[in-house]
Amino acid sequence: MLAADALLPVNTTLGVVLAVLLLAAMGVGAAAHLVHVDGRGHARAVALAGVRATVQLGAVSLLIGWVIGAVPTLLAFVFLMYAVAVRTAGRRITGNRTWWWAAAPVGAGVGPVLVVVLLTGLVPLRGITLVPVAGILIGGAMTATALAGRHALDELRTRRGEVEAALSLGLPAREARLEIARPAAVGALVPGLDQTRTVGLVTLPGAFVGMLLGGASPLMAGAVQLFVLIALMLAQTVAVAAVLELIARGRMYRVPWHAIEGE
Repeated sequence: MLAADALLPVNTTLGVVLAVLLLAAMGVGAAAHLVHVDGRGHARAVALAGVRATVQLGAVSLLIGWVIGAVPTLLAFVFLMYAVAVRTAGRRITGNRTWWWAAAPVGAGVGPVLVVVLLTGLVPLRGITLVPVAGILIGGAMTATALAGRHALDELRTRRGEVEAALSLGLPAREARLEIARPAAVGALVPGLDQTRTVGLVTLPGAFVGMLLGGASPLMAGAVQLFVLIALMLAQTVAVAAVLELIARGRMYRVPWHAIEGE
């Protein structure tokens, strides 16, 4: 059995290497003049993300033992992950009050999967197993929701004339928006599909490596990783379909639809 500290020892060298990698990412972003759509420089975003990750993972590492000790605190922690994911995805899509609608696609993607695996006993109601599985699913649904929502609204803004033309021909507003936004939103599923198609050939994902480090057989590790990938594909697909529907129905927007289309 592999020892975890043999893979990545926690010492001064690790801290130095992490700092160098973070500074390198910031330097490349600054040198390439990478800027986000809201005007923020990528170097600043990298720095903030790195600092937040350090603080948050440090806090979780200290609290996880207490969190998984009882079902109420365990469920509260899972809900906290969900709430943070909703706000993160929603704010990525829009800056107005409609961001909270992101709760629907993230919940619709993750909820049914968790219910099924809990009821079937594949994942017991214990923190040591539920937290990482829930975290993977919530994180995947969050990313898919944010990407699909952003891409859909960007496409609708860019191709506003085509939406107006469809409306003038008598097509319902929902259908007109779907025709334009759907192909852009579906692009959010490509990373997950590529990860699943190339697993074992290009990468060995975290669940697989973690199982091996925990002493599981390669066959068991592979089975767990396959379950995670298939469940993640379902969660992301549902999330993309849900956020696309919300945007098509005018529930999520950057500028009210009636102001754009004269409805």
